[in-house]
Order: sequence, then structure tokens, then C-alpha cells
Amino acid sequence: MSETIKKLAVLTSGGDSPGMNAAIRAVVRTCAFHSIECVGVYRGYEGLIEGDFEPLDARSVKGVINKGGTFLKSARSKTFRTKEGREKAYQNLKNENVDGLVVIGGDGSFTGALVFNSEFNFPVMGIPGTIDNDIFGTSHTLGFDTALNTVVDAIDKIRDTASSHNRLFFVEVMGRDVGHIALNAGIAGGAEEILIPEEDLGLERLVDSLNKSKTTGKTSSIVIVAEGDKIGKNIFELKDYVDQNMEGYDVRVSVLGHMQRGGAPSCFDRVLASRMGVKAVESILDGETNYMVGLNNGKIQLTPLEKAIKGKTKINLELLRVSDIMST
Repeated sequence: MSETIKKLAVLTSGGDSPGMNAAIRAVVRTCAFHSIECVGVYRGYEGLIEGDFEPLDARSVKGVINKGGTFLKSARSKTFRTKEGREKAYQNLKNENVDGLVVIGGDGSFTGALVFNSEFNFPVMGIPGTIDNDIFGTSHTLGFDTALNTVVDAIDKIRDTASSHNRLFFVEVMGRDVGHIALNAGIAGGAEEILIPEEDLGLERLVDSLNKSKTTGKTSSIVIVAEGDKIGKNIFELKDYVDQNMEGYDVRVSVLGHMQRGGAPSCFDRVLASRMGVKAVESILDGETNYMVGLNNGKIQLTPLEKAIKGKTKINLELLRVSDIMST
């Protein structure tokens, strides 16, 4: 363990996700275990620039593991994108005698951390926190599992009313660039079709598929749509097209929106956050920097931040095939 690291800072940045509080808790308590001081930075990089720090000890993080969101708050900082802003952030860290920084967030947050390290040679370590599961180098990001459970619960409730009224529901879930939430939740929720950015089903094929389902006896249908799906301009255009080209269905739209970000983290996310927090702190103490902590094949491993930022996650082709079979 490094003898030069005496104090670490932790911040959350970008969109919030369930499990962030659990990760903060793990970082703080791992610091306490190794007799290292820890400070929390409020409002992400913006708080870093404004010097909004607060000392945290093991008792400071009691009762947070089960809470969604982040008690350190999160914000996007335009000022941190400037050299002057980063210089001020660095001076604040040095004034607080901080020797390393743990950043919990997504690829934008990691990009900021990478630039910060390159300019000031300041040790940084990333923990992936985003419900979209779109970070390379980890099979699961913090909040993804919780978001899936939230979406599946909503689909189950929507199906109750769909089957009661012979309705077709288009349900939009988050996923601007990737369809991980839509694909997994769609299979778990028994969706008839799943529309994701990675696969272009096409409007005519969508209607053909729904008509086929109807001829086999289905009186209601659920179609899960990732917000980044390219078939229509938006989910309401999809509804209008189906309204015009299908008969016998009362077509409705449900946009789940930011409810997917909230809620108590699942057991999986709490355990994952705890494992990642421990690994992040101990890696910095071992002299590692510019890495992201990730989960691969059940093991906690490090991926270079640059690779995590530039790499692209791939949709699970097996799940696509399972989806096709299950929608028969």
C-alpha cells in the first residue's frame, strides 16, 4: 500500500443512478479501514471548482446504502471543461491536502477525470454509475439492475390494463444510444416486440409482426421502445403509424422517463457498489491511476479510463435471438 496517499476525495457526476450512495459508502469505509482520510465533494466537478468539500467518516455514511440517487448531489459543469476551471479544482484539492480522487459517473465524467490527470498528474479512479449500462469494460454499471427491475414492474402493471381493454401499449424506456434496458426488460416483461437503436425493425415489419401476433390469438400487446430507436422520429409517431395501419387495437403510449433512475438500489447493485468502492480505493493505494473499476465474468477488474471511454458496448446477440423466439 502507498504511504504517499493520506487523503482521498469522492464525487458523483453526470446523471444519478441507484447504487451511487452505496458506492460512496464503500469508498468512505474502505478509507476508514485503511486509516485514510476521506472528503466528499458536493455537486460533482462544479463542487470541486467551488471547494464544496465535507469530511466523511464511517458514521457519515450510515443509512445510505438503501437510498437511491446521491447524497453528494450531481451536476454538469461547463467551467470544468476549461483549463482555468480545472486549475481551480486542482488548487482546491491541494489546499485540502487531497492525494487522489474517486469519480462515480459515466463516460463524460471519466473524460473529465482523464484530462484532469493528464494536466496535473493527479491520481484518479472511476466507478461506472449509469443505468444505461453503456460503459465499456464492465458487464454491469451501477444502477442498471435496479432500473431493469423498475421497468419490469411498470411493464407488469401496464400489461394488466392492456389485457383488460385489448390495448396495444408502446412503452418507452431510457437508452439513447444503446438498447440494454429495452432488450432485457422486454424479455423479462414478455414484450411482443422490442425496438432498440442497434436493430432497425422498420415500420412495415413492425406492423406485420403485430398483425401476426393478433392472428395467433393475442388480444393485447406490449412493445418496448428504447428512446434512441431509429424507426420513427419518436414513440408518438410510431403510435400514429400503427393507428393508421392496424385495426382492432386501442393504441396507447407510456413514457417511463426519469422514474427509471430512482428508487432503492437492488441487492445486486448494493453488493456491486460495495465491491467497486473497495477496489477503487485499494487500487489508488496500490499506486494505480487512470483506471475504471468494472465487473467482468463475475470478477472486479480494472480497465484503462481511455479504453472505457472510447470502447463501445455490444448488444447481446443471444438475447436478441431469445427475444425473437419468445415473441412467437
